[in-house]
Amino acid sequence: MIIEEFINHYRNHPVLFIGTGISLRYLKNSFTWDGLLQQICIDFKGNKEYYLDIKSQFENDGSFDYTKIATVIEKEFNESLMVDRNGKFKEINDIFYQKMDEGISLSRFKIYISKLLSNLELKGDKEAELRIFKKIRKNIGSIITTNYDGLIEYVFEFDKLIGNNILLSNPYGSVYKIHGCFESPEKIIITESDYEFFEKRYELIRAQLLSLFIHNPIIFLGYGVGDENIKKILRTIFSYVQPNSEAATQIKRNFLLIEYGENIEQVDVVEHDIVLENNLTIQINKVRTDNYSRIYETISSLNLPVSALDIRKVQNIVKEIYAGGDIKVSITEDLDDLKSSDKVLAIGSDKTIKYHFHTAKELLSKYFEIIDEANSQILECIDHYNIQSSQYFPVFGFEKINPNLESIKELKTQQEKNLQSHLTKITDSAKKTHNSINNIFEDESVASTHKINCIVWNLLNDTVISSDVEVFLRENINDSTRPDFRKLLSAYDYKKYS
Repeated sequence: MIIEEFINHYRNHPVLFIGTGISLRYLKNSFTWDGLLQQICIDFKGNKEYYLDIKSQFENDGSFDYTKIATVIEKEFNESLMVDRNGKFKEINDIFYQKMDEGISLSRFKIYISKLLSNLELKGDKEAELRIFKKIRKNIGSIITTNYDGLIEYVFEFDKLIGNNILLSNPYGSVYKIHGCFESPEKIIITESDYEFFEKRYELIRAQLLSLFIHNPIIFLGYGVGDENIKKILRTIFSYVQPNSEAATQIKRNFLLIEYGENIEQVDVVEHDIVLENNLTIQINKVRTDNYSRIYETISSLNLPVSALDIRKVQNIVKEIYAGGDIKVSITEDLDDLKSSDKVLAIGSDKTIKYHFHTAKELLSKYFEIIDEANSQILECIDHYNIQSSQYFPVFGFEKINPNLESIKELKTQQEKNLQSHLTKITDSAKKTHNSINNIFEDESVASTHKINCIVWNLLNDTVISSDVEVFLRENINDSTRPDFRKLLSAYDYKKYS
């Protein structure tokens, strides 16, 4: 079965379970578990033989217990830095003592792990594939990852959840960092005692994750078929679910493992048997490929009745209702029965309820998010807006994503007309030729109130390139309600996509 046929059977939003392989694919500074511990030892002792000596002590049948290896390294690393205050790792000691002074005890070893993974160094040859990866955000419910680095938050911009915060979350739009995060070294799980603590204290978290596994399609990325994380999940699930039951069949049908296969372009889904303890065999679906772009395009093209973004908005409203307080709740089948209210939760048929989640202002604030995701569903509400003829509303980029909008031709004409009119109104003091936005802001002869107009004028006259303007707009998207920002966004959209 080809990947498109398999994924098009999904009826709700898949959950991603992401492992080290994804970070290795896209980051220059990424490590396997073995590679991370080895790198720390090389930095610590100046050679890898120190690491190999420790590693040799914890081998069993050709496999290694990295939790015990990490335990030994952590002990020696911490003790060495304690007696060498201002040596090679002075910066780590500085952080340690600063936190201790605040009453927070951290492992110097874990502080160093955080430092190693704190910067995202993206591989240049994977930028195009990463852009396609980002497009799947609109169809992903949530993400679970065992990675410490910040790649997934960077790509998806989901809420990051670590430790007990996982229990206090809405599942949609969340990244569950179940083994910790570089930003919180105290919560990194890597040593033997860390895993023992995790097993004892995180029973409720596992129960919440188990609910996701049972009710959603699960796509594993960055793991091999023999990975212990996958086997552990399967063992947990089938300790609660009878392997031959209807529920078990549904769970197996929902599991998809994307396994890396060098230079393999095919994306065929095949069944694969995983043998657990007591000869229990679990059959899952597997794709072995190097063609991740096609996987991502298929997930991005999945057309579900409700977008994940809309579900996140509903969950936030329901969360407020549960919290109580002053919120007013009205449940009705006819919106005409309601008086003005901040929050509305309407339940009924599409004959009586005609409501659109996203205002025109919201679309502008999410302009780049929509473009990145190619989110055609969210754009359908444009046909229901009353956009004034004088309003600067960028639609050329939206047309590339959803060319079937009924109002698109009229709005494009309006956008061009408004930009032409605006050009004639730009004062001579703002018509200063510059080849970068930085130069415009540094030019004292251009008044601060005319800076944006100067950028617009240079953009439309091809002296400032659209990619520079895009960086500026992305960094200042919170200003999207300002009239001058809307004009610049409209000019960028026209220049980039017309």
